[in-house]
Amino acid sequence: MSGPGRSAAPTLALVNVSKSFGAVRALQDVTLELHAGEVHALAGENGAGKSTVVKTFAGVHRPDAGEVRVDGRPAVFGGPADAQAAGVAVIYQEPTLFPDLSVAENIFMGRQPRTGLGRIDRRAMHAETARLFERLGVALDPQQPARGLSIADQQVVEIAKAISRDARVLIMDEPTAALTGQEVARLFAVTRTLQEHGCAILFISHRLEEIFELCQRVTTLRDGTYIGTDAVADLTPDDLVRRMVGRDLDALYPKQDVAPGEVALKVSRLTREGAFTDISFEVRRGEIVALAGLVGAGRSEVARAIFGVDRWDAGDVEVDGRALPAGSPTAAMSAGIALVPEDRRQQGLVMDMSIERNMGLTQLRSLRRATGRAGLISRKVERDRAADWALRLQLKYARLSDTVGVLSGGNQQKVVLAKWLATEPTVLIVDEPTRGIDVGTKAEVHRLLSELAAQDLAVLMISSDLPEVIGMADRVLVMHEGRLTAEIPRADATEESVMAAATGRAGTGKAA
Repeated sequence: MSGPGRSAAPTLALVNVSKSFGAVRALQDVTLELHAGEVHALAGENGAGKSTVVKTFAGVHRPDAGEVRVDGRPAVFGGPADAQAAGVAVIYQEPTLFPDLSVAENIFMGRQPRTGLGRIDRRAMHAETARLFERLGVALDPQQPARGLSIADQQVVEIAKAISRDARVLIMDEPTAALTGQEVARLFAVTRTLQEHGCAILFISHRLEEIFELCQRVTTLRDGTYIGTDAVADLTPDDLVRRMVGRDLDALYPKQDVAPGEVALKVSRLTREGAFTDISFEVRRGEIVALAGLVGAGRSEVARAIFGVDRWDAGDVEVDGRALPAGSPTAAMSAGIALVPEDRRQQGLVMDMSIERNMGLTQLRSLRRATGRAGLISRKVERDRAADWALRLQLKYARLSDTVGVLSGGNQQKVVLAKWLATEPTVLIVDEPTRGIDVGTKAEVHRLLSELAAQDLAVLMISSDLPEVIGMADRVLVMHEGRLTAEIPRADATEESVMAAATGRAGTGKAA
């Protein structure tokens, strides 16, 4: 493929690279070339080796075999500083800025311009920062503190920092996972600007539509093995899925038709000052009810209040006709509610704890009873139960005694699901169940949710993924600015009708 700014030799490349960690082979004979003036996607399921590729390019890992090349010549990165010196910059999903410093100070940390007297030249630093933002086509105040910036603005600051260091290669690792549609559009505009200036860009995303919108070529990995590199224009989304998972996905949204049963969860006029107002709805056994809306609409806040993490100010919550007290997760769990939170790493898992121990955290009492010794838990009983759930959810792991932090994002999500399903809940609340996981694992999670509903579980699913909402929900409840604006039956749910209600315009369907 040729194009403007495309050089004969790649700016940065991996050539026949292999990398292992103990007995686990993370990469095997992987070749990936990044050219100036091109956006190149890296696709694959969780655990395919994408993170190892990023860390090898960034100088964190050194190949066991093969080599890294810069401008066609072999290069050895002894650490991240060597990669930075070669012009490589990585923009992670969650930037790490110094919150109490200004935007300009973050960009020029450790290399601030100086006056003739050796003092920091703040005027020059602010002026240069403004020029960087002008080049990127964004409006940010160089003197604004980093604290309080949105994730999208933090990423722009990181990009500005990279080009201030004359970065020639920009690696964007899941940059859009936490962004709104408008923020994604701005990030893409910035990316295209960098592409026009001759930057080589590696773009990693689980959202296939983003790859087809932004990228010119895509390299696919599967289980650490190089599958191939293709021009995006020569592929369809189905082609790319087959390369990623090695099979056709018969149904990404395998929703079973189930006749709804009795009301399991009833929420009546629930209000929490400053978060949501007058929320009323029901979820029946056998139903998947989606709670949709834009970021900040109050969806997660409603879920946290139902589960008792946050206290509500007015209203009622009932499970199987039994009223719950406000602000008591223990009472919610005893009544049969399980909550899979949006942030699985911070709120759903103890990252330094083992897989089996994470799965057992919600079952401590039953594990003690099964052990038969007061206050003690048998490791064998704990491991046997974890192994059973790992088998049922098709978890991919080396040892159950490994820390949950070594698992891929999709497998971490399965551990959170296993932890809560082990409580045998009546109502399962899942907040963004497939955010940040690959298309193959996404299909597995959808299959599991459909099977659980068919087994008489009531499922309340919060999702920002409109195809997921429309493909999996029996009913869609839409929130806008803390209020329910529509209830849309499955037959009438379209992306247009949901977005109309989510943005406060006249929606389609029954008003809530």
